Amino acid sequence: MTTIINGVTTAQDIKDEIAEKVKIIKAQGGKTPHLAAILVGDDGASQAYVGGKVKACEFVGFRSTLKTLDADISEQELLEVVDQLNEDPDIDGYIVQLPLPRHISAKTVTERILPEKDVDGFHPVNVGRMVKNLPAYVSATPFGIMQLLDRYQIETEGKHCVVIGRSDIVGTPMAILLSRKSNPGNCTVTICHSRTGNLKELTLQADIVIAALGIPEFLTGDMVKQGAVVIDVGITRVPDETKPRGYALKGDVKYDEVEPKASFITPVPGGVGPMTIASLLHNTLLASQKAIYD
Repeated sequence: MTTIINGVTTAQDIKDEIAEKVKIIKAQGGKTPHLAAILVGDDGASQAYVGGKVKACEFVGFRSTLKTLDADISEQELLEVVDQLNEDPDIDGYIVQLPLPRHISAKTVTERILPEKDVDGFHPVNVGRMVKNLPAYVSATPFGIMQLLDRYQIETEGKHCVVIGRSDIVGTPMAILLSRKSNPGNCTVTICHSRTGNLKELTLQADIVIAALGIPEFLTGDMVKQGAVVIDVGITRVPDETKPRGYALKGDVKYDEVEPKASFITPVPGGVGPMTIASLLHNTLLASQKAIYD
């Protein structure tokens, strides 16, 4: 029997836990955590995502600030806004919503963010600390996946995990986190990607498959062994005239084929996605308590 991993309820549990901690902080006269976001341009998906973060902040009792900037803003002007947030003592953490317009370097902007305010966990200092198993802000999606594995009590020790995708944001940190001497962790991890020649051979060996390639319905039923745990990170808008919005959301996993074979599986939507905002709130709470950087 397949267990559907419900990211919506798990994310809500985490938000409830954070809200209780914030109540205690406020009752003791502590500082209210404050999360800021910079949104450049009018991308619909980014607007919806940032809007969800603002609502989540309200729910848990955080303060939130949203800075909306025109798509034609120069890189230097954006960096000046980043500097303002770096210097604002009331802002505990902030994010610069990606993707950015093509004329702006995401690398340059990310590296301008102070590591101690980088609650997205993208700054090279936080990535390096994570690799060295030092206290760090772990990027939201990998942290959320680790929480799902933990809270659903999915056994990882001694298991073979295949991660499909090698991005700095998901694939690479997932491989590092799952190979650690920890729980969840202690996996033997194989990283695969678009150039892997024997991908199907490897996924058929996997006890756990994490699909983070960004190609809709890439992982099919014949690529997964019976009883595997399948975590679908992908989410892509695929045109579908039968849907009210004209598109359907598809993951990297061909769900109808894979679900009957899986022991655990995340749906799309409603799986990994909701965990990202909960993870961001978790990092912001840590930032407000100076739990990572003194």
